[in-house]
Amino acid sequence: METRLSPEFAGTAEGQEAESILRACVHCGFCTATCPTYQLLGDELDGPRGRIYQIKQVLEGEAPTRSTQLHLDRCLTCRNCETTCPSGVAYGQLLDIGRRVVDAKVPRPAGERAKRWALKEGLTSPLFGPAMKLGQILKPLVPTGLKDKVPQPKPAGSWPTREHARRVLMLAGCVQPSMAPNINTATARVLDALEVQVLLADGAGCCGAIRQHLSDHDGALADMRRNIDAWWPLVERGAVEAIVINASGCGVQVKDYGRELAHDPVYAERAKRISEFARDPIEFLAEQGPQIAARLQRKPAESLAWHPPCTLQHGQRLGGQVETLLRSLGFTVSLPAESHLCCGSAGTYSVLQGSLSKQLRERKLKNLAHLAPERILSANIGCIQHLQAGTTMPVQHWLEFLDEALRE
Repeated sequence: METRLSPEFAGTAEGQEAESILRACVHCGFCTATCPTYQLLGDELDGPRGRIYQIKQVLEGEAPTRSTQLHLDRCLTCRNCETTCPSGVAYGQLLDIGRRVVDAKVPRPAGERAKRWALKEGLTSPLFGPAMKLGQILKPLVPTGLKDKVPQPKPAGSWPTREHARRVLMLAGCVQPSMAPNINTATARVLDALEVQVLLADGAGCCGAIRQHLSDHDGALADMRRNIDAWWPLVERGAVEAIVINASGCGVQVKDYGRELAHDPVYAERAKRISEFARDPIEFLAEQGPQIAARLQRKPAESLAWHPPCTLQHGQRLGGQVETLLRSLGFTVSLPAESHLCCGSAGTYSVLQGSLSKQLRERKLKNLAHLAPERILSANIGCIQHLQAGTTMPVQHWLEFLDEALRE
């Protein structure tokens, strides 16, 4: 796609990155067929091709409008279009640039600014845990739009105490320890069963994705640098063999640290190394099926439905590996129709775009219900809570399920 950037962007690092991405786009429209928002709204401007065109116009000098901002806001950043694209267009990167540029030029209403600030600062705050506990106690009083985000309290389970020669770091996450604390302890127990010790680094926090997708790029970079500083001493001296990240949304972000900080003279090399160390748990466990099978305590008779998060299947391109591992262990795992489509969670999207988010959730749950599973498994806290709020069927992280199978 031929692009002529306006003087405002020509020659800037951001402009050059956007121009390179735009040149790869041939405007074929294959992505439109797999875009969740286009499926719901049927508007070209609410599909990848239309959004790319709008971003191109802005970078070429056309003034963005509130309408431009709304069409970009409606994107889930699911990156399904990237999986579909025959030209390899890095749509997610272009969207981040487009949103930052448009948000800098189009003032948001006061209510929107307040909500986005509260999400950006609240979800990453040390006060999120106490606030979540209070919300669970007073759930009937929680505003309707937020009740779906308050899960029933669940025990965290015990953290393994054995030490092993093999060690990995794990990112605890910003909301996961408060919303579903057993995911982290279950991950540690599964790895402990395979004689791998899990370490948590003091000082590590939000991966940066929340601020990144709310157009606070500087804040996201600060989150990245803080995590690198927390992990670097152990990585540098070879004390760990990987950084295991069990929330697939965070995994995508950490694997992108190297690109995001490539121009930082202090952090570029460290960021690249950290991204190379980042692993989704399935990457770490995929080749260990026989060892896991030897330790299974539960007979694999349960019928399972697998919902692959967008960040796992489109962001990390690992969507098929979890069900492959579980099937190799003898479990019956089924994929629903339209398994490639987003469930509507998409981080803060389910709060900021509630109506579209719920429509996508109902579509996803209807397809999952056709499988008549005994439980639904996924790999991201956002998807898990979003789906669970719409069904009485148990929804949990696949590592929690595997942990139960290893211990029962």
